[in-house]
Amino acid sequence: MLRSLYIQNYALIEKLDINFDTGFSVITGETGAGKSIILGAIGLLLGQRADVKAIRLGETKCVIEARFDISAYDMKSFFDDNELEYEDECILRRELYASGKSRAFINDTPAGLTQMKELGEQLIDVHSQHQNLLLNKEGFQLNVLDILAHNEEALEIYHQLYNKWKQLDKELNDLIAQAQQNKSDEDYIRFQLEQLTEAHLVQGEQEELEQEAETLSHAEEIKAGLYRVEQTFASDEGGLLPAVKESLNTLHALQKVYQPSEELAGRLESVYIELKDITQEISSQGESIEFNPGRLDEVNERLNLIYSLQQKHRVQTVDELISLTEEYSGKLSTITSYDEHIAELTTHRDEQYAKVKKQAEVLTKARTKAAGEVEKQMASRLIPLGMPNVRFQVEMGLKKEPGMQGEDTVNFLFSANKNGMLQSISSVASGGEIARVMLSIKAMIAGAVKLPTIVFDEIDTGVSGEIADRMADIMQEMGEQSRQVISITHLPQIASRGRAHYKVYKKDSDTETNSHIRRLTNDERVEEIAHMLSGATLTEAALSNAKALLKFEIVK
Repeated sequence: MLRSLYIQNYALIEKLDINFDTGFSVITGETGAGKSIILGAIGLLLGQRADVKAIRLGETKCVIEARFDISAYDMKSFFDDNELEYEDECILRRELYASGKSRAFINDTPAGLTQMKELGEQLIDVHSQHQNLLLNKEGFQLNVLDILAHNEEALEIYHQLYNKWKQLDKELNDLIAQAQQNKSDEDYIRFQLEQLTEAHLVQGEQEELEQEAETLSHAEEIKAGLYRVEQTFASDEGGLLPAVKESLNTLHALQKVYQPSEELAGRLESVYIELKDITQEISSQGESIEFNPGRLDEVNERLNLIYSLQQKHRVQTVDELISLTEEYSGKLSTITSYDEHIAELTTHRDEQYAKVKKQAEVLTKARTKAAGEVEKQMASRLIPLGMPNVRFQVEMGLKKEPGMQGEDTVNFLFSANKNGMLQSISSVASGGEIARVMLSIKAMIAGAVKLPTIVFDEIDTGVSGEIADRMADIMQEMGEQSRQVISITHLPQIASRGRAHYKVYKKDSDTETNSHIRRLTNDERVEEIAHMLSGATLTEAALSNAKALLKFEIVK
């Protein structure tokens, strides 16, 4: 329940700090006094979007803070789930800065607006006049049935099944689209794969072929050069090897008379062996090389094939062509298996759809039962509100395909007259009738939802007299059910029924106008309600009527 509200530097409010009572309370004040400002501040605590224009002129920061007693509402799980500290007194705070920055806090811990909105919706319900328009919305009407049917768990299960079904359906449609696209490319992919496969590409062959082509193209030049080198080494006349051999023999002969020659001979022998080996290798390579135009044509033809494939597929190496071959092969394999995958996914999708339909039937059954209860309760609640001939019916149907909230359609039908045709409530109900219907719905669902605080913002618009008195009965009754009800009203019949009465008013200084709110004493309540009865001029009759209206509450 809302225990206190603190507002600083918001719109026309310089500073406001007010405590609220349990049960049924009322707020009154002249039009423009600042009641909507207070509601706007509460809206910020419920996660609504902030506007820096709301900051009091000349100030750089505004603060709105509310304290709630949540000890009786079993809300610890929310705090645990959001890693917030739980206390029986919950504090919501919003800070707005002229720079455009906004901060939110739950129990003095920084929080996101989503968290604040989720928590706020469990703490307080603000019903303003524009919410009467919700009565025309199918989503609102469906929600009424779900609340009375206690469908929270069933809806959570349905949402999980529905989301999985929609995910599978999307995957199936994407797969079908991909299959159609790829199948249209199948001939192209198959042709490219066949061309690459027929090439029988081998890793590293390009480098080997390019070297072989270079050798074959210069075979005569290479053979002649190797021959000249061989002759330089091995020729009997002036060749390097015979000369080294002769020098080696000389060093061996000197060993008997010149000891250092032994080491020199050893070293020279190593050189001789290496030179001889090199000469033999040169000779062997020279003999292996021969000009072969046929082989050169084969190598160039193979290279031209590789080059043309590289140019066609815009790659630089044979390795890339081999990777591309594997990629085309994989695509072709996927294309040929699409039908199998589509059939398998279709089965999964249809099985999930059957689960969705089954759970939707659970919701339909619960809602149908709740619809009967709504019809019964609404008739009993509206008759005392000046509609003796009212008929209220919940028309239900089925959608062609399940939606996010199930497969049910719902339409509240209404007639206030004996001979009136039942029609959608938005088509036939007057503003005053809609207000009474909404109050009855709020009172009905309040019994099914543990909502600590309900604020009615001029829900009594369009009614007066005995009807207003009956509406006051309903709100007073709601406030006695371990719930806090606050009504912003212009009707004295309702204002007189509050356990506590708060007045919003403006006060001017030399330089500015400020909005204030304070709790009225019993004597002040008499005057306030008398003004509501007679206007600006107080009359004895108005004072007498105000005392008569307040007698019950004042005695209490």
